[in-house]
Amino acid sequence: MKWNKYTLKTTTEAIDYISGLMIELGIDGIQIEDNVPLSEEDKKAMFIDYLPTLPKDDGTAYISFYTEEDNDDEALLHKVREKLKEASLFINVGEGTIEKDITEDIDWVNNWKQFFKAFTVGEFYIKPTWEEIDEAHKDMKMIEIDPGTAFGTGKHETTQLCINQLIKYVKPGDTVLDLGCGSGILSIVAKKLEAGKMAMTDIDPAAITASKENFQVNHIAMDDIDLYDGNIIDDEELQKKVGFNKYDVVVANILADVIIPISAIVDKFLKKGGIFISSGIIYMKEEDVVDAIKKNHKLKFMETVNQGDWRAIMAQKILD
Repeated sequence: MKWNKYTLKTTTEAIDYISGLMIELGIDGIQIEDNVPLSEEDKKAMFIDYLPTLPKDDGTAYISFYTEEDNDDEALLHKVREKLKEASLFINVGEGTIEKDITEDIDWVNNWKQFFKAFTVGEFYIKPTWEEIDEAHKDMKMIEIDPGTAFGTGKHETTQLCINQLIKYVKPGDTVLDLGCGSGILSIVAKKLEAGKMAMTDIDPAAITASKENFQVNHIAMDDIDLYDGNIIDDEELQKKVGFNKYDVVVANILADVIIPISAIVDKFLKKGGIFISSGIIYMKEEDVVDAIKKNHKLKFMETVNQGDWRAIMAQKILD
């Protein structure tokens, strides 16, 4: 389906006011573009490690809205222009021009699949569910993944870093906790490595759904796996459900700004001598994560492993 896209050139000063006007006129959804940089508080709230470099903010902003292609929008556009004239008497609305374009629906939920191809990590052959098995890799440990809207095809450097560390540390029968499980790929790897009892958590309900589906696709029973939807950092009841002092390995592939507070509490879940594998850490945040681990006196920093700009950082719960 095609849509009419109307883009209004205005100012950052007028964004809020004009957005309100458009809602009053029955425009259901708008898109705002500007070069106003995010504050440090915004970045932390959104768990953003780094941002692309933006042009200098010159006060210009663009507000776009959409209508169906066959609509006669002249009456609506006339109302928008009249409201802008009125607003210009007390607020700087900028240029106020409106440009029209035609755009098509894109299936963003599924369009990415054309870029997800089979690959190998260590002893594992990881393929999307919609691809045929490559005979050249048929003797490897195979994992089939359809992450849906959850994070985790396995192709990202941070997931590969975690997989390699799981291969290194998980022994048959080990208890494993997967924090921020996403598609469930790391838990599937752990099970393929013959892990025993497991628990998985994520704040996104879609991740829990995707994990269940991916376990089913890979013919792995979940009888000894507990899944929890919630925030392990703040929810003490969830922490109790997950269980204390019971895991040989805890893995968390999230982002540095989440790994840091997890580092303060992860010892609660680990057995003495248990291993904490963390990734999702951009190189600029490496020292921050290491410092957070060292501040937890029940953990011992072990090593950092690099892949491109990304880091995996390992620690161990102290035996004493």
